[in-house]
Amino acid sequence: MFDAVLADAGIKMVLTGVLMPRMNSIMEHWVQTCRRELLDRTLIWNQRHLLHTLREFQTFYNEHRPHLSIANARPCTPLPSPITDPDQIADLNVQRHQRLGEILNQYRHAA
Repeated sequence: MFDAVLADAGIKMVLTGVLMPRMNSIMEHWVQTCRRELLDRTLIWNQRHLLHTLREFQTFYNEHRPHLSIANARPCTPLPSPITDPDQIADLNVQRHQRLGEILNQYRHAA
């Protein structure tokens, strides 16, 4: 019955592969992160607003947000070069870029 309801809504079911036990845990982590960092703090007006918000969060999640991986590398970008100059370490100029009305913040070193 549940599959019929999803099919009527135009949602395609994707089954988990037999030899992919971590697939569910990875998606559960993404959904929980999306809910905790975005949807719990946002009032969604309609489907168009929801899709825009999720696209912005996807870009933020994959291109900027550090992940618990090798050296906090982001999935779609290479590792940044290390800061070795002591003067540059002492004088860090950080800029903040706000997305989705100050819900998501990106920080980077100014040139």
